[in-house]
Amino acid sequence: MLVKWIRCTVVDRRGFERGQRKWAGLPGEPGFRGQGGGWSRGRQDVAHVFAFWESRAFYDSFMARSHDRLASAQAGTFKNAQVRLFDYRFDVKTGFEPRFTDADLLRVALCRVHEERAEHYVLMQEKVWNPAMAGSPGMVRGLFGEAPGHEYLVLSMWRSAAEHGKYRTERVERLALRAQTEADIAALTGDIVQLEPSWTV
Repeated sequence: MLVKWIRCTVVDRRGFERGQRKWAGLPGEPGFRGQGGGWSRGRQDVAHVFAFWESRAFYDSFMARSHDRLASAQAGTFKNAQVRLFDYRFDVKTGFEPRFTDADLLRVALCRVHEERAEHYVLMQEKVWNPAMAGSPGMVRGLFGEAPGHEYLVLSMWRSAAEHGKYRTERVERLALRAQTEADIAALTGDIVQLEPSWTV
């Protein structure tokens, strides 16, 4: 599965949201699995959208045919769009599906990892972080993806901000020590996204 992450700064919020509803035409596209997103909780003008495709070939075909027609509705409503593509590697918890209806909050983390530490980082993700997140009440589902250049995406969906907050305070520092995260990671950025039900396709 291919995961597409779009992050952009919105300059016309109403126009952007109107345009976002035009993506409802996606389910007819071959290989399309789901799309959803919302607003950054930290920066009011930042929007995140996540799209899921069965494979790179299906995605490339969509980009060549229908993408521009659907995207035209949002022209001029945002700037600084950053688009990243990741190959799905494994689930965080079990049975990941690109569904957004039972989650309220999405946590996205982008990690650039030192080349010589990449293998260790992936192993720690499986052995330390995954079980901890999967065992947290309120964590619905998630995935771990990889992009060229030792970049990794960790996506987790949560029932509420309160549940996610509990996990953060209780666990993260202790887990980071166990996983030797500091030694693995060259750069880490991320955001917490308040999901917008009307953006779900």
